[in-house]
Amino acid sequence: MENKSKGKAVERIDALLDERSFVEIGQAVTARSTDFQLDKVETPSDGVVTGYGLINGCPVYVYSQDASVLGGSVGEMHAKKIVALYDLAMKTGAPVIGMIDCAGIRLQEASDALEAFGNIFAKQGQASGKIVQISAVFGMCGGGCAVMSAMSDFTFMERKEGSLFINSPNTLDNEKLNPAEIEKDEIENIDFETILSIEEVTSIIEDCLVK
Repeated sequence: MENKSKGKAVERIDALLDERSFVEIGQAVTARSTDFQLDKVETPSDGVVTGYGLINGCPVYVYSQDASVLGGSVGEMHAKKIVALYDLAMKTGAPVIGMIDCAGIRLQEASDALEAFGNIFAKQGQASGKIVQISAVFGMCGGGCAVMSAMSDFTFMERKEGSLFINSPNTLDNEKLNPAEIEKDEIENIDFETILSIEEVTSIIEDCLVK
């Protein structure tokens, strides 16, 4: 089935799956919330493309966040699409691959967005040990999305654009980080784990807890 959607979200899916094997699910879904004039904003697929296809002839389920739609932020319907994908994957035993490029929680949807993240986490927990979960971080992956990637069996990051963090990196202000030598993007990128030793990371965490 040919997908006529545009953007990096679909390009990533097309690059991953066997040619013309992708079938999109929930293409007509958009944001339900009308708060903060969201009803006047176009939200195609509510910022996440979901569906299934083949990799070397093997079935997989995949979702790819679209950063061009409200920054790819997670809201109610966005999460429902991912949860529904997990339900289908668990019925068939096929892996779920998530391509993450997300600004985090959709603040305009408030408590609905918080519940949305909770539903995703719950479904990931149910799927743990039953199906393979893979996350690929192509852009920003902060806050709740960082938890989504951490709950996966495998997480991969794109070296140039991928950034993974729970709290915003610019909130870190500790002399042990030596800001003069370490840039913000280095704190959140794939190489950060090699910059600090386990002992130094533990010390920073302990200092933060004391403060």
